[in-house]
Amino acid sequence: MVDGLAGAAILAIALTFGQTAQAEPIRGAGSTFAAPVMAKWARAYKDARADGGDFFTLDWTVDYELVGSLAGLMRLEQPEMDFAATDVPVAPSELASRGQQQFPIVMGGIAIVTNIDGVAPGALRLTGPVLADIYLGKIQTWSDPAIKALNPDLDIPDLQISVVHRKDGSGSTFVLTEYFTAVSAEWKTKYGADTLIPWPVGTSAEGTKNLILAVQETKGAIAYAEYGQVMRAGLPFASIQNKSGNFVKPDPEGVQAAANAIAWEKTQDFYASLTDQPGPAAYPISTATFAVVPIAGRSPDRYRRVHDLFRLAFDDGDSDAAALGYVPLPEPLAEQVKQYWVKELQAGN
Repeated sequence: MVDGLAGAAILAIALTFGQTAQAEPIRGAGSTFAAPVMAKWARAYKDARADGGDFFTLDWTVDYELVGSLAGLMRLEQPEMDFAATDVPVAPSELASRGQQQFPIVMGGIAIVTNIDGVAPGALRLTGPVLADIYLGKIQTWSDPAIKALNPDLDIPDLQISVVHRKDGSGSTFVLTEYFTAVSAEWKTKYGADTLIPWPVGTSAEGTKNLILAVQETKGAIAYAEYGQVMRAGLPFASIQNKSGNFVKPDPEGVQAAANAIAWEKTQDFYASLTDQPGPAAYPISTATFAVVPIAGRSPDRYRRVHDLFRLAFDDGDSDAAALGYVPLPEPLAEQVKQYWVKELQAGN
């Protein structure tokens, strides 16, 4: 009996080393919005698959590049890539033509951050049209009457507004400009919603990290970034007026309310936007990050590993996401995603 166990152990070790020689990480790229939670989930996935042991293979690791949503989607053309994370959902027709699937993985708010002395987080109130006018260059000082009218009890200094925006192709830029398009006819006509915008005013920063640094170093600055990263940086943020006329913070409660306004079961490939959703508590600049996974031209093992990664994130990673300021998928939506995986596989994709 002992000899049989020893033989089985030797066989298992031999198989393990054989697999290690061919092992590769799960490779993803894209959203900087989702980068902190992706890093946390990658560590948790490796630990879970190692099951407390010291040994692991590259198959249990995740190589995620935070290059922005646009660049992440472009990198899916590379055969070694397993998924892209994007804050801009891809239309079902495009997914079908490229042999890809799409599902949400996490949600969050795009916070409007400022650097104004004496203004606490959430104290500054802005409406969509006023915010759009700031980015159009029509409102140039913090003492502008339009801002003063929204904040009669706030001591705002007479300070020049320094607009900061993303230089790279960013899902956060898309979400913000999608919101501007909904609330400002002038913005909709001149610029619309996109990951790259020919900004009329301000300075550009590459990536979220550099954008936050630019705000920290510039008195009077205004910019936009993922709520959790803003909180960790200690930057104040504005409360934004929603469709119901309420001023809402970009916290998880506001994002959850926006997500609950969507009938996800009626969407195709979960194609939906969280921006400017109705509801008294909905934060109007909310978003979801989606995983886009190539199916055509990939072996089933490749995309099943991606499903395995996010299944573990849905089942055990909610607390990690919430601790970082994100909103995990509601359980019914997570179950819809899992059923979507099964349906897609049964369809032969």
